[in-house]
Amino acid sequence: METQNDIRYTKYEIPFDFAQGGEQFGPELTAEGPVEPRTTNHHSRITTHQYLRLLAMVLLLACFAAFTPKAWARYSGGTGDPNDPYRIATAADLNNIGNYEEDWDKNFVLVNDINLAQYTGTQFHIIGTWRYEPFFGVFDGNERMIINFTYTAVGKKEIGIFGYVGVLGRIKNVSMSNVSIDADQAEQVGCLVGLNEGTISHCRAAGEISTTGYHTGGLVGVNRGVVSDCSSAVFLFGDYASGGLVGTNLPPHNLISRCYATGTVSGNYLTGGLVGLNDGGAIENSYATCAVNGSATTGGLAGGNTYKVSYCYATGKVSGNTGTGGLMGDNMGIVTASFWDTQTSGQTISGGGTGKTTAEMKTMSTFTDAGWDFVEIWGIGENQTYPFLRNEPAGDSDHDKKVDLIDLAILASHWLEEK
Repeated sequence: METQNDIRYTKYEIPFDFAQGGEQFGPELTAEGPVEPRTTNHHSRITTHQYLRLLAMVLLLACFAAFTPKAWARYSGGTGDPNDPYRIATAADLNNIGNYEEDWDKNFVLVNDINLAQYTGTQFHIIGTWRYEPFFGVFDGNERMIINFTYTAVGKKEIGIFGYVGVLGRIKNVSMSNVSIDADQAEQVGCLVGLNEGTISHCRAAGEISTTGYHTGGLVGVNRGVVSDCSSAVFLFGDYASGGLVGTNLPPHNLISRCYATGTVSGNYLTGGLVGLNDGGAIENSYATCAVNGSATTGGLAGGNTYKVSYCYATGKVSGNTGTGGLMGDNMGIVTASFWDTQTSGQTISGGGTGKTTAEMKTMSTFTDAGWDFVEIWGIGENQTYPFLRNEPAGDSDHDKKVDLIDLAILASHWLEEK
């Protein structure tokens, strides 16, 4: 990735021929000889020494301005400090972060909704790269919306608003809608982050992703950090390790907690409603309602699992050729107190977990008997809804983070089904 350098050099010319051997300018010379200096006010006379000092100060200030990075001019205000983050108010502001690696350890806050429709193909400058340097600052979405992020590429790694978030990086309160990513032969692709080793919290994404590569997720391509209180609503097509929220969950610090995914996920190998492959990581208190379709090793929550899954569930329809399960396609880890809906999924078997009917999945005792926390983490509309996370508004049946007439219609339809 090429970077732009904002430092500018200015050439200064001195258009004066100073007199030599004295502090004052010499007398004016004419054809008739020297002309005596005119009498002037003593206090208004500027000596050569004073002039030099003044000019030196001007030159010093000019050089300081020329060589000082003008980060303030790149964005809409702020200094990048924790108490005065850079203010991102326009699409150009957001795009500019990717231009300046020296700012990738700074603090940023969105102050407006951002429309990125003007950037197509690979025009948007992705923030943080594996090859050069990760983003390890703080980016606060401030509950604002980023819309129309579009990216089309072939053979590229780490695709998202952020390509690579380092261990100290933190992304929070970011919402994205109408995302469109088309990445052939790509790796580590997500609407928000390609590769995460930091902390992502209270973020959500909605859109479409199509890849023919590895590790594709609705929010994050590969997670090696923490993803909590996040969600996605995507139509996603991938190849290897494709998940509605995260493509692949890997060590060393990986945790997915209090998250959910909705939409449709299709892939070839290791395809899951929430995660394509949970390899050495932990997933807890999360769920998926995605319809999932894969060729091999396909599950409603995870395609494959090698470590820990606890207090999770899946309800989406699951279909595949080999290694297909209601909760997960293949399990070589530990699955605790986790369930899938045998009716809506169309699957009576799973690599792990316990199958329940739709009625049982809408009964609180099914989950409390297994130790679920319905005080701090989960809620349920008894006999009406599946469990929902308390970080969602109560009654948000369509998981769009708001309660409106659509949610009332969904609740009414459930009520009529039981009559």
